[in-house]
Amino acid sequence: MAAVNGAVENGQPDKKLPRPLRDLAIQHTKIFINNEWHESMSGKKFPTYNPSTVEKICDVEEGDKPDVDKAVEAAKAAFQRGSLWRQMDALSRGRLLHKLADLFERDRVILATLETMDTGKPFLHAFFIDLEGCIKTLRYYAGWADKIQGRTIPVDENVVCFTRHEPMGVCGAITPWNFPLLMLVWKMAPALCCGNTLIIKPAEQTPLTSLYIGSLIKEVGFPPGVVNIVPGYGPTAGAAISAHQNIDKIAFTGSTEVGKLIKEAASKSNLKRVTLELGGKNPCIVCADADLDVAVECAHQGVFFNQGQCCTAASRVFVEEQIYQEFVKRSVEYAKKRLIGDPFDAKTEQGPQIDQKQFDKILELIESGKKEGAKLEYGGLAIGDRGLFIKPTVFSEVTDNMRIAKEEIFGPVQSIMKFKSIDEVIKRANNTEYGLTAAVFTKNLDRALTLASALESGTVWINCYNALYAQAPFGGFKMSGNGRELAMYHRVRDQKGPTNLSDRLYILGHQPPHIKPSNRKK
Repeated sequence: MAAVNGAVENGQPDKKLPRPLRDLAIQHTKIFINNEWHESMSGKKFPTYNPSTVEKICDVEEGDKPDVDKAVEAAKAAFQRGSLWRQMDALSRGRLLHKLADLFERDRVILATLETMDTGKPFLHAFFIDLEGCIKTLRYYAGWADKIQGRTIPVDENVVCFTRHEPMGVCGAITPWNFPLLMLVWKMAPALCCGNTLIIKPAEQTPLTSLYIGSLIKEVGFPPGVVNIVPGYGPTAGAAISAHQNIDKIAFTGSTEVGKLIKEAASKSNLKRVTLELGGKNPCIVCADADLDVAVECAHQGVFFNQGQCCTAASRVFVEEQIYQEFVKRSVEYAKKRLIGDPFDAKTEQGPQIDQKQFDKILELIESGKKEGAKLEYGGLAIGDRGLFIKPTVFSEVTDNMRIAKEEIFGPVQSIMKFKSIDEVIKRANNTEYGLTAAVFTKNLDRALTLASALESGTVWINCYNALYAQAPFGGFKMSGNGRELAMYHRVRDQKGPTNLSDRLYILGHQPPHIKPSNRKK
């Protein structure tokens, strides 16, 4: 049985594991502006649902343009010179972020419970993966707050020329439904670290953890107006943020289609800076000399983690022909063992899809795979009569022209393809409009680096998958977006080279002997 940080062994949950709060009462459903809770100016509310039961959890205030205007006004006032936030020294900003991380740790069970309730992801995944990532990111940027430095530039003997890094102003953060809390922190922590103020618009499907963070922001002692949270719909609240004249920067994680709309709105308003982390159709290349146990497990987790609802999902698995049949066989065995069910159960590895629209889209793409000639090895069906559960699905004999090989499915569907040569697989892997992540599995270091450097992806993992760190930049090429999140990326670009360079991140798995130098002739 697969385990979450040793959470499950021999089919029995560890008694020392954290337990979800199944009867948790929802406390925060209003708009958060100026450290106060407000009803929407329109009086409208919208429901949020539990995808495990398809039952309504509660109603949330529906923010719209007037509410965004009010939030921007508060954020702009908090950013003005002379305000408490602008007068605060960098070390104190870092201390506030550390205190926020402390409250994340204190309320970790509450936050993980809310995240599971709203998204359907397994509670232990939310607790051990999402919350751990949030806490580490907050502490990483807390440490950077007093280390943001400019530089002196030699130009003339009688002239002193220097740069000073300053906050941009009011930043908008529009977050997705697959990792609501983690993506919020990815945007919030660096913005606050640098002294900006913030307007957050959580996805309408999953607003609960974002709103809970409002209470923690106030408890920590951030000045009023520094962080504002406006739940609502993308075409209304999200569009108002994207086009707002007094917002200086937008960070968005979500679909490529919406990313294009945001960039267009930003360019038509005030040419605000935009960071986009969008879709992916990510190649996972398994060479014949790979450690097959590692490759099969990583490819499995790479595509099925979080119900397949990851922009980084290993949705195109290219396997060298010598090991293809064995790889398919083992992949099916892994899929059959994957436990699906109540996300509050410690044994559960896979919960439901987020909503009916996504559920229907996944099943429609599965049907397209069958019709276009892919071989359905396992799954392909909905499970149960309650909730939005889909059986882990494995296709073999997939070809590049099939929809399941071209479109982002965002669900528990593994497409396994065959390749003969390195040149062939490079060409096929890059034959996509996306360029977010990729992975290579081989024991030959030369082959690993040759493939990694040829793949048009922002991140390339070697003998590992989904290795994400606050210290390392993350983002994509092509239709997977632009800009980078995490790390101190703007400083790297500013100090190490021209601005027309783009970072690519390589991460080598650290489990020898899965990587070893080749016997290159000297």
